[in-house]
Amino acid sequence: MGTAEILAGWAHEHTPDAADLRLAQRSLLDTTAVALAAREHPVAGLAAGLPDAARWAAVGHVLDFDDLHVDSTTHISVVIVPAVLAAGGGAADYLAGAGVMARLGVLLGWAHYSAGWHATCTAGAPAAAVAAGRAMGLGPERLAAAMALAVPAAGGVQQAFGTHGKSLQVGFAAQAGVRAALLARAGASADPAALDAWLRLVGGSGAPDTGGPAVPGGLAIKVFPCCYAMQRPIAALRQIKDRISGEVRRITVRTPVGTAQPLIHDRPRTGLQGKFSMEYAAATALLDDYPDFAAFTDEAVQRTAAQQLVHRVGTDYSPGADGLLDGRVEIEVEHDGGTLRTELDLPPGAPARPPDEHEMAAKLAACGPDVPAALSGASWESARELLRTAFRREGVID
Repeated sequence: MGTAEILAGWAHEHTPDAADLRLAQRSLLDTTAVALAAREHPVAGLAAGLPDAARWAAVGHVLDFDDLHVDSTTHISVVIVPAVLAAGGGAADYLAGAGVMARLGVLLGWAHYSAGWHATCTAGAPAAAVAAGRAMGLGPERLAAAMALAVPAAGGVQQAFGTHGKSLQVGFAAQAGVRAALLARAGASADPAALDAWLRLVGGSGAPDTGGPAVPGGLAIKVFPCCYAMQRPIAALRQIKDRISGEVRRITVRTPVGTAQPLIHDRPRTGLQGKFSMEYAAATALLDDYPDFAAFTDEAVQRTAAQQLVHRVGTDYSPGADGLLDGRVEIEVEHDGGTLRTELDLPPGAPARPPDEHEMAAKLAACGPDVPAALSGASWESARELLRTAFRREGVID
């Protein structure tokens, strides 16, 4: 069997256990909360005419506060949760799609991501087809066909980072999956081998491992609303910020080069660019009590103090790394009081350092004062209606 048949068969037969279901519920809350936090973002207006899955995925990703599968470097939930909700599905459908996305992302590998592809979109479109198709009751053969039908939309590049295009292309991937599932349900023919042909073209290799939990390796929960590559340096600097005195003269960040792959803006001028900047990671970590949404506005990035610090940050990237958490980050701060050093292996929220109930509650509260109450006891059905109410469709862009 080819990759599509293997993954479709696994997804169709997968029965979640209690740990899987806890992950699915956390993913539902996390994704819905960060989408609600973006209600006033310009992307919410830009996406108002898009179908449900595309709208909800775009607004859920634009703040870069959504979860991440570290092993595949993909934002799984922001693609799969909207696809499942739009297709009328639930937790088991989410876990099937999330598991396929994790496994596809691993097959694509770090070389695919480091080449500049946006793996959230490339792995996301076929995986969203599985999630939506399972929610529609498709069998293994039709799920494999849906994956093949999603291949033409399995694109997206990192050059979009720092623009509206990043979150919009994530929305396109989610919607492409729903569209492919609908076509498969209607009887559209497709060759499942198209998925393997595509994998070879974009650098993927190997056969999927269908063992282990639904989402092997678990999911990382973001503590700060910015690229995951910034979570570790921000957390590291926050460990020593209270010991810095006077003027900061120089900040040197040392880390394997691959861990900074998405950080393409060394002189950011907008809030979106600031979410993909190692230099601004250092600035906001030192300037802000807590780098929250306000720290990633155009005005915050353009602050005189922030721009001064951005220009005082130097990077010393060592070769290698096959993931965003490889190695460690080491940071040296030269200030009026001397020189301080800090280092960190795992940021808070990493799969091996998961958020506890209080930390998760704090994140939901950060997404808006009404969010914790709105999501209390949330089900997949209630989350669907909540998003439909919050993001009403206007015009039609199909």
